[in-house]
Amino acid sequence: MMSFASGGSAPFGMQVLPHILKDEASEEKGENARLSSFVGALAITDLIKTTLGPKGMDKILQSQSGSIMVTNDGATILKSLHIDNAAAKVLVEISKAQDDEVGDGTTSVCCLAGELLREAEKLLERHIHPQLVVAGYREAAKEAQIALENSAIDNSADPQTFHRDLMNIARTTLSSKLLSSAREAFAKIAVDAVLRLKGSTNLDNIQIIKKAGGSLNDSWLEEGFILEKKLGVGQPKRMQDCKILVANTAMDTDKIKIYGARVRVESITRVAEIEEAEKSKMMEKCEKILKHKCNVFVNRQLIYNRPEQFFADHGVMAIEHADFEGVERIALVTGADIVSTFDDPESVKLGHCDVIEEIIIGEDRVIRFSGCAAGEACTIVLRGANQQVLDEAERSLHDALCVLSQTVKETKVTFGGGCAETLMAHSVDILAARTPGKKALAVEAYARALRALPNIIADNGGLDASDLVARLRAAHAEGNSTAGLDMIQGTIGDMKELGVTEPLKLKRHMIISATEAAEMIIRVDDIIKSAPRKREAEPGH
Repeated sequence: MMSFASGGSAPFGMQVLPHILKDEASEEKGENARLSSFVGALAITDLIKTTLGPKGMDKILQSQSGSIMVTNDGATILKSLHIDNAAAKVLVEISKAQDDEVGDGTTSVCCLAGELLREAEKLLERHIHPQLVVAGYREAAKEAQIALENSAIDNSADPQTFHRDLMNIARTTLSSKLLSSAREAFAKIAVDAVLRLKGSTNLDNIQIIKKAGGSLNDSWLEEGFILEKKLGVGQPKRMQDCKILVANTAMDTDKIKIYGARVRVESITRVAEIEEAEKSKMMEKCEKILKHKCNVFVNRQLIYNRPEQFFADHGVMAIEHADFEGVERIALVTGADIVSTFDDPESVKLGHCDVIEEIIIGEDRVIRFSGCAAGEACTIVLRGANQQVLDEAERSLHDALCVLSQTVKETKVTFGGGCAETLMAHSVDILAARTPGKKALAVEAYARALRALPNIIADNGGLDASDLVARLRAAHAEGNSTAGLDMIQGTIGDMKELGVTEPLKLKRHMIISATEAAEMIIRVDDIIKSAPRKREAEPGH
């Protein structure tokens, strides 16, 4: 029997429209679909916009297990949300893409996309076609990018000025994070760590370890690598001119596992013979390791007491149970191969570093590798009051490291504090004045959405946002292209003098991603949800 649904235009002159979806599937059309999309996206924007800027607030995220996370990082908040609305998921995805591509600006990109949708909703209520809005947004985005590129500054030819730019970028990035109270020290740590990479964007050479205790100001940058393990009993506590063999091997491979095999013997003498055979096989493996002429042996798995003592007697420092990440990182920073068999010493590449020694951080003993073959290797040791502070400090510092490494690769910078957005909005306003037809309304709406970002930043700081944004707009109209929000004084300031600097790549990616996401949602006129999968009844019930 055919089921029918009313509404829509029926084919072949039929009075009713055939219902082609399964009974539990749902469909939203036209205005309802658009409204559903906009409501979801705007709800996400309103949730996250209070975290934007240097005076942004934090969110507490509590899991089902009861563990908590305190953060104001946009990408972290959005990743933690379980969302059912399709348009809201689009905003989560662009935030994640911004985080992967640049490392910062995750909240900004979400807020801009949301404000573009808020403006688009007003235009659609005035019966302007969605395609016309999309066309206007595209032209405005192109004009905004041109204005942004023209305002960018490249100081890469002057190392001293470029270093100052990097420090300013680090301070600006950290000013909206937990680390803002110690941003000067952390900006220096982040810049020094990134400059050691010599232009690479691979952050694997920079290790971050967290030790509770002390304050954030007690954190420091350690040259070399720190492994969070203790040296075994009887091991040499310091080794110089280290030749390191890095392995992932089971030292008890040939041992009969007590639960895996059953051995019957006629006398206790046979048990002793089996134990002696196991011991001799284990020691044979140790002899093979010695033939590699290493003086440090690092194993991902356990080494056990007898081999450990054997290595200590032969002047070899043995480090056991260095977890997989530790072994991978040691191999990277010392230039070693990770081996599992030891039959061909000639083909194995040993790692090198100047000194390996045991040191104490807080109350924990750790092993420090200094003078590693990879000169880029370094470790940032974070200290803080509790685990939540340390976790948020790590996220903040990771954002700064990502942004700085991208800036070293693409050296153009622009100004923050709402300066770049107001500059772009000013250019888009000029474009709107010479755009004919209804498309001009969409271009004007794009400029308003750009100006909404400094408005949100000022709002979050408890300032008179309308007054400040109006004065900022007037300053740019008079040709003061470096004017922005001075959040400390609560007024308009010169971003160049204040050193509020951001990478060009961050702003460019923000404009492109937010515009594309808004376009995608504006064009939606139908949402079809599949029928939920039914749970099959278990047999016997």
